[in-house]
Amino acid sequence: MYWRDSAPAYRYAGTQHWNNRNPTWHSDRFCWRTVFPVFVVTRRSPVTLLAVRHASLGYSRHPVLRDVSFTLSQGTICCLLGANGCGKTTLMRSILGVIPLLKGEILLDSLPVQTLSHRQRAQAIAWVPQAHDGIFAFSVLDMVLMGLAPTIGAFSVPGKQERLKATEQLEKLGILHLAARRWNTLSGGERQLALIARALVQQPRLLLLDEPASSLDFGHQIQLLDTLAQLKNNGMTMLMSTHHPLHANAIADSIIQVEPDGRVTQGLPTEQLTTKKLAALYRVSADQIHHHLSAIKH
Repeated sequence: MYWRDSAPAYRYAGTQHWNNRNPTWHSDRFCWRTVFPVFVVTRRSPVTLLAVRHASLGYSRHPVLRDVSFTLSQGTICCLLGANGCGKTTLMRSILGVIPLLKGEILLDSLPVQTLSHRQRAQAIAWVPQAHDGIFAFSVLDMVLMGLAPTIGAFSVPGKQERLKATEQLEKLGILHLAARRWNTLSGGERQLALIARALVQQPRLLLLDEPASSLDFGHQIQLLDTLAQLKNNGMTMLMSTHHPLHANAIADSIIQVEPDGRVTQGLPTEQLTTKKLAALYRVSADQIHHHLSAIKH
């Protein structure tokens, strides 16, 4: 902060002149100048929450992706695009620490993910899988309450406050009426919404979503995108895989493309969501892309 002298506010006949708190004498008049604080706001550089550096990812020492590098800044949404089987889910499971790294490093808040305890990871990262085919007859409310497991004791029972948090997430997603329904009686779309509610109740710093809209009807897809945009405004960071370029175009701050040859590139939506790049990514013609996605830039 620095101080700037304002224009004279009052002038009187006299001999004293105050300027920037320093008194000086004049023989012709007395002048009083008010002093106001001026705050200089500097733009801070984005805070990197997640950094993947030269990582090789895969199973049983057989890499699916090689030399993967990208960063996610705090309070942003990054969409992950690529054909089926290209390694999008493998990448997310490696960030979770479920799949061990073959090479390189994955850093969360500058700490290697693999060095964090299970509880630390669960408190910082939430995961929405593509599907959950559990056969147990838990209620939807019970499933959502499981998202609070990292924040309560190992043998504790969720109380009134925890149930209120879970109920609020169900209400936000428009499925409060499903709270008492048994998990094994839900449709695929209803399960997907419940899994999203379970992840959101964790209040994670990093939210990983693996094709969260794949089973949702059009209305719930729109509701989901609006919810994710609101979470971003509240400071949450998200990595979401999707097969819908228009979804990515609507909410993403950056786009990661997993190329057919295994290369991973990150860029702005205006750079990544072009007809030429999408045609190469999904191995279709540019005319087909333009015909079906007329809103996408040439």
